Amino acid sequence: MKVGCIGLGDIAQKAYLPVLTTLPGVELHLQTRTPATLAAVAGTHHIPARQCHEDLDGLLAQGLDAGFVHAPTAAHAEIVGRLLEAGVPTYVDKPLSYELAESERLVDLAEERGVALAVGFNRRLAPSYAQCAEHPRELILLQKNRVGLPEDPRSMVLDDFIHVVDTLRFLAPGPVSNVVVRARIVDGLMHHVVLQLSGDGFTAIGMMNRLNGSTEEILEVSGQDTKRQVLNLADVVDHKGQPTLRRRGDWVPVARQRGIEQSVLSFLDAVRAGEVLSARDALETHRLCERVVRDASEQAS
Repeated sequence: MKVGCIGLGDIAQKAYLPVLTTLPGVELHLQTRTPATLAAVAGTHHIPARQCHEDLDGLLAQGLDAGFVHAPTAAHAEIVGRLLEAGVPTYVDKPLSYELAESERLVDLAEERGVALAVGFNRRLAPSYAQCAEHPRELILLQKNRVGLPEDPRSMVLDDFIHVVDTLRFLAPGPVSNVVVRARIVDGLMHHVVLQLSGDGFTAIGMMNRLNGSTEEILEVSGQDTKRQVLNLADVVDHKGQPTLRRRGDWVPVARQRGIEQSVLSFLDAVRAGEVLSARDALETHRLCERVVRDASEQAS
């Protein structure tokens, strides 16, 4: 199975390549326009020169069975479009694009061509979060905070807060009937944002503070007089009377803890089985992010 990895930046090197380079039956091809990075990554993972490419045309000429896109977000639309046009099942880091219209175009293109398209919302497959989908969820609270990092609202929401948005959608126990957005934007930079989704019998609140004092991710789901808390996708605390702590195993790889290994394996299994994955549900997360950007910007004006 020939698999292409386009973009060899931080996320590819830390999260995806440690998985892709260990899979049996996979001939991995690398592509980046930066020769020094290409040589360094290929050397680290013992990938021969014939499987290294500095342009997308050279990569596509190999007859790929699947492609993973880890290039910067601004390049997603062009790269994903080329792969889909070539009939290559494609997995792309979130988001599909900064612009909703481009994201919609790519999903439509994939469906028109009958080509699988998947967006990397790995938290849905992270064990600690997937287990929360089995817990009572009358109230859902998710914080994903950082230190000293106010950012342009569109970049912050589409590159980072999108994880919070998608996780709330994933854990919501029913249809969302009400959406509320609150944000603080100062001199064009978003300091924090809060999203509230609610429906029949539940409320889900997600927040991101970019001036938080520490980097953290905390999920809490509660209902029926019980609560489950997940700290940084690792430690799980169940509250029912006395709290019970379950720590991540010392030897559990980070890629598995964060659901990335599961996402890669699930996507490749679907490709091998000839399943045409749809990104239509992922597009709903992009639409909700567009709502967050719009409402936050209106509040700031």
